[in-house]
Amino acid sequence: MDLTLKVWRQPGPEAEGRFETYQAKGIDEHASFLEMLDLVNEQLTEEGIEPIAFDSDCREGICGTCGVMVDGEAHGPVENASVCQVHMFNYSDGDTITIEPWRAAGFPIQKDLIVDRTAFDEIIAAGGYITVPTGSAPEANLTPVDKPIADTAFEAAQCIGCGACVAACPNGAAQLFTAAKVSHLNLLPQGQPERYERVVNMVEVMEEYFGSCTNHGECQDACPKDISIDFIAWLNKDYRKASFKQMRAS
Repeated sequence: MDLTLKVWRQPGPEAEGRFETYQAKGIDEHASFLEMLDLVNEQLTEEGIEPIAFDSDCREGICGTCGVMVDGEAHGPVENASVCQVHMFNYSDGDTITIEPWRAAGFPIQKDLIVDRTAFDEIIAAGGYITVPTGSAPEANLTPVDKPIADTAFEAAQCIGCGACVAACPNGAAQLFTAAKVSHLNLLPQGQPERYERVVNMVEVMEEYFGSCTNHGECQDACPKDISIDFIAWLNKDYRKASFKQMRAS
């Protein structure tokens, strides 16, 4: 199939960006979206044009680095899939596709389709871990966890940190990402000693970079792992409890 691409090109963080139009010719319908971009970059290189810069790593929907807006949708038209899992049979011969980076203040553009997700790393560094000494690996069944709790924690832990929730949110909020990273630890016994300290620290860093959640729900619709906004409610509940505990302690 032959396609027309309108791609955001921006040489650097301080440079002005613009859309450039390229022709993607002879694309196999079974190629993934990123494979299509690879082929276009080969064509551009042969023509002496700098290739389109975009992030990717695993190309299996796990690493979360490949996020872009495709025709105004985070990760493109396929539900519960990252852009590397989108295949060209979802398009028709002759289609025009607009591709641009995440648009959020917390994700400054570095080059073309690449954004800086350092803010997510700082949220994780603020509390997305467990420091309680555990010694050697314990017997698997030594600490019982009810199956509904384990399943819910696993659902939250599926977050790949791609940033689609932020890009889709009209407020550029990161509550769904932060809620998932908080909840998958706070739900489990191992995460209880630092539960309230964790939620306060992570939320405070989040608020330095991102907007506030007003429950539009766009985040869960854009999430490639179908993570529910229910986790935001649990985040808010834990944050209120933590704030009350801090107030009593002072």
